[in-house]
Amino acid sequence: MATINLLVQEKTERLDRYLSTEIPDLSRSRVQQLIEQGHVLLNEQICTSKKTNLKIGDRISLEIPAVEPLELVAQDIPLDILYEDEHLLILNKPAGLVVHPAPGHPDGTLVNALLAHCPNLPGIGGVQRPGIVHRLDKDTTGAIAIAKTDIAYKHLQAQLQAKTARRAYLGVVYGAPKTESGTVDLPIGRHPQDRKKMAIVPVEQGGRTAITHWQVQERLGNFTLIHFQLETGRTHQIRVHSAKIGHPIVGDPVYSSARSIGVNLPGQALHAWQLKLQHPITDNWVEVIAPPPDNFMKLIVALKRRSGIG
Repeated sequence: MATINLLVQEKTERLDRYLSTEIPDLSRSRVQQLIEQGHVLLNEQICTSKKTNLKIGDRISLEIPAVEPLELVAQDIPLDILYEDEHLLILNKPAGLVVHPAPGHPDGTLVNALLAHCPNLPGIGGVQRPGIVHRLDKDTTGAIAIAKTDIAYKHLQAQLQAKTARRAYLGVVYGAPKTESGTVDLPIGRHPQDRKKMAIVPVEQGGRTAITHWQVQERLGNFTLIHFQLETGRTHQIRVHSAKIGHPIVGDPVYSSARSIGVNLPGQALHAWQLKLQHPITDNWVEVIAPPPDNFMKLIVALKRRSGIG
């Protein structure tokens, strides 16, 4: 069991919002559950009301019970390897592959495949997410880095936090942007009504800074191929930002309304095309390009044909 002690110093707000902001690894629903179960002490007294208003100087102690780990099983799932050495592995993830086990996805994940490919991976970066440095959504394809040693894990995490690692995506969006490029700088947090979704949420309400740079690659009539560059890496960041500016990702089942496009996509047309980072041991730059999947390319061809291009 882990204990986190906090002192309210700057702002006053209700207890659950404060904790979910200060401890971003915990969702608001998980924080509320811990409060209701009596795992939160407020000024050394058990507090079970999530709506309790805090004041400056309040002392909070949160106990996080140990989670019973999922039983991870090595599974022989094919991997599309873009780069590999004894410290680092970079893969081209297909659509439909969940990155790590979770309720509803106990196996058949990228982690299960990695355990078969790298027998020494368990324990690196956490019990349920061995080696996983960053995530891609289930139906987002493309380059994802895996740490094969503790040294590599810490080094790669530091690069992501310092924003020295660069991640570029290609996405097909609905509509035609009026300009050729732009930046979306809007904080993202858990949707206040639907906890399975993310949304634009003010920082004072728990949102976290999120910055996405975009540039038009090719105009396809009423659709556009966009190059996205992430400055931060929030959950669903590109998908939420694209929808917010009125150009949601084609095929996104969560942030866009269903529209006929004439191509059978397994999910959103979003692909992690390029990953550039420093090698955790040599410090040399490693850059990989992940070829887009067939469905992504078929979509572009179909949209060109529809709009009379090429």
